[in-house]
Amino acid sequence: MPNPTTTSPHQIAQATNTLEQVKRYLRANPPLADALPLLAPLLDEDTGVPILLGDILREAARLVSQQAGHPADDEVRQIVDGLREAAQEATDWHVLHWDVQRLSGRFPQSAEEASTR
Repeated sequence: MPNPTTTSPHQIAQATNTLEQVKRYLRANPPLADALPLLAPLLDEDTGVPILLGDILREAARLVSQQAGHPADDEVRQIVDGLREAAQEATDWHVLHWDVQRLSGRFPQSAEEASTR
């Protein structure tokens, strides 16, 4: 099995910077029809941020658990349990995907989208 490509801290910083840009854009009160296409991939039920974050936290818990040594001390066990709990909570937010779909059906498309059709 080939090794996955290593992600650099710089790449992670770029991704979080992009999320910060989305946050700033939404704070500027754009038309909802323009904002919904940004929210759709962020909250996608299969590949959105909640699912990815949950998977990342579960993998981090697995990694810590495997490499912390056995038996793991109480502090390490608490950290692993916290990562696993946070993973489940993040993954539970995938249901927002349906809310974005319902909103998209209720609000007209943006003028830019209408001109490209």
